[in-house]
Amino acid sequence: MTDTIASAVVPDFRKAMRRMAATVTLISTIDASGRRHGMVATAVNSVTMDPPTLLICVNQVASLHAPLIERGRFCVNVLMPAHHELVGRFSGQKSGEDRFDAGDWRIDGASGLPYLHGAQCNLFCRIESATPVGTHSVIIAAVEAVHVHDDVKPLIYANGRLHAVGDAMS
Repeated sequence: MTDTIASAVVPDFRKAMRRMAATVTLISTIDASGRRHGMVATAVNSVTMDPPTLLICVNQVASLHAPLIERGRFCVNVLMPAHHELVGRFSGQKSGEDRFDAGDWRIDGASGLPYLHGAQCNLFCRIESATPVGTHSVIIAAVEAVHVHDDVKPLIYANGRLHAVGDAMS
């Protein structure tokens, strides 16, 4: 695709992506110095169940990117509506360790990764590959452990706003 065609598509592509509702997650890791890093992500998807594998997309200029790649491990924390106040903190209102001042953050004994206790679920992952695609890295990761909360109440992002899922239709 030429740069001219790509540039012409960007505004409508952005509008189209805003119409694709996505579960809100916080990606967290810890560097070799013990500093925690995290960011909000909606580009998180399962790849396969056998073996359990997922993918995340992380902007290469995000503060999380370098520590994530260097550590090779991260946790996907799937948020519930009760966690909506964390989204702003992890989207630029705060930086570094200050992002972790709110929420019940703990360190997992097995992986050493920070995770949000009480999240809908926590997926502890090991990076298998990271491929640069445009401005982002597409990261494929093996899921090594999972914590699951009993309630199924995902926080959803659609059309630039946060939403809670209502009652099931069937």
